[in-house]
Formats: sequence, C-alpha cells, structure tokens
Amino acid sequence: MTGTQGAPDFDQLAGLAKSLRKDVLIMTSEAGSGHPTSSMSAVEVMTALYFGGIMRYDASNPQKRDRDRFILSKGHAAPILYAVLAEAGYIQKDQLNTLRRIDSPLEGHPNMLRVPGVEASTGSLGQGLSMGLGHALNAKLDGLDYNVYVMMGDGEVQQGQVWEAAMAAANFGASNLIAIVDQNGYQQTAPVTSVTDPNTYAEKFRAFGWNTVDIDGHDLHATHKALVDATNYSSGPSAIIARTKKGKGVSFLEEDFTWHGRGVPKDQLDAALEELG
Repeated sequence: MTGTQGAPDFDQLAGLAKSLRKDVLIMTSEAGSGHPTSSMSAVEVMTALYFGGIMRYDASNPQKRDRDRFILSKGHAAPILYAVLAEAGYIQKDQLNTLRRIDSPLEGHPNMLRVPGVEASTGSLGQGLSMGLGHALNAKLDGLDYNVYVMMGDGEVQQGQVWEAAMAAANFGASNLIAIVDQNGYQQTAPVTSVTDPNTYAEKFRAFGWNTVDIDGHDLHATHKALVDATNYSSGPSAIIARTKKGKGVSFLEEDFTWHGRGVPKDQLDAALEELG
C-alpha cells in the first residue's frame, strides 16, 4: 500500500473546506431539504482524503481498475459527496443546485448508476462497511493495489452488520480497508448517547483486531496524518474515529439534531454563509 507523497498546503485545504461547506448549504437550501448538518461534520475528512494527495483517482476515467474507492455509507450526507465530486471534476459545479430534483442524477442518497465517482448506492445504514470489504477483497483476488475508504456515522455503527464486517475484515487481513466513523454525536432524532456510548467505538474496533486512532475530525493536520498512517498500515484494517460537530461552522446549526433533514431556509442562508466567512 502506498500513501501520499509530500505534505499538502493546509491553508489551501482549509479554504477548500470552507468552500465545500458553502456548496452544501446552498444546494440544500435550494432543494429545501437534504442533510446539511450531517454533511458539514464530514468536510475536513473528505477534503483531506480527496485533495490532500491521499486518494488515487482519475475523474476522466472513473472506472479505472486500480483507482482507490470511497464509499459513503452514511448516504444521507450525499451533499458533501456531490460537492467533492464537483470539485474533483467528476460532475459539473452547476449541477449541484439540481439536488433532489425529479430529473436530476443528484438524488437524496448517492446512486452509483447515475453519478460518476459514486462507488456504491447507499442510504440503508449499516451496509457500507460490508460493501467496502467486498471491494477490498476483490483487489487482493485481482492483484490490484487500491485502497477502500468507508465513511460511517456514529449512529449507524449501532447496526449489527457493521460488526459482522469488522470481524470478517480483521480475519481476512484486509489491510487496504480503512473505516472512518464520523462521530458527530447525533442521529436523526436524538443524541447517539441515548442509545449507545460512542466513546467506546475505538476500543471496540481495537477488540475486533483493527488498527484504530481517535482524532479531532476538524483538525486538518491530524485528519491528514491519520489517513496517511491508515493507508500505509499493512498488518490489517484500520479505523479512524473522527470526533466532529454536526453542522460545523454555523453556530445555529451546530449540534442541533432538529436540522438533520432540513435545508437552511433562504431567508437564513445569507447569515449562515456570512458566518462561514
């Protein structure tokens, strides 16, 4: 497995993260629905992964056999995936404001049959890590050197299928599989702690045989280092527990689960964008 070559420009990445947050806010406001807060918590991880020299991809050849794969298991956060794919050149930037329209390929959850760069159709929570393991094992069977990155939500990790996949991945030594838990503290209608304790997730992944780190998921330096280290780890699968804030960057959205499936109303959008700077 190979990681990034050289250090990225972190100031440039920070500016890009801000731009991606704005894209998420604008497209979900235009749609009048979507999941802006779940998308905003994942921004730094996806910025570092796609634009920090870690993930290997070619937007002009989305089906290149040895490309790295990213699977957004928390498929409701599709707006940030679409914003990243537009920035990377897979889709046109002006498509973003067609989010959730009846004739748009940018559905509420990512559809791999309609959007280049989408590696799995997700939305039914708990399935992405199993899909990612399938991709990872396929690389070994076909003698290909690609990595598979799977992002899950911390509420999603309550699903039993996640731990079935975790057990199998360690057993098969899937060193090209990296799981990222976006631990933003909230699920659809309540804090995650109302059901389970997310502070035990790192310990649980370690118990299943995973190389695991716990980081501030909004610190670009720490996030980039964790992704590089996980990519280069060769003794089994790796998990990154990224502690984040739902709605990060806009004070009236942060850690308020009532915004989970709502776009910011247009009369509040300017204030949200101004706060981002």
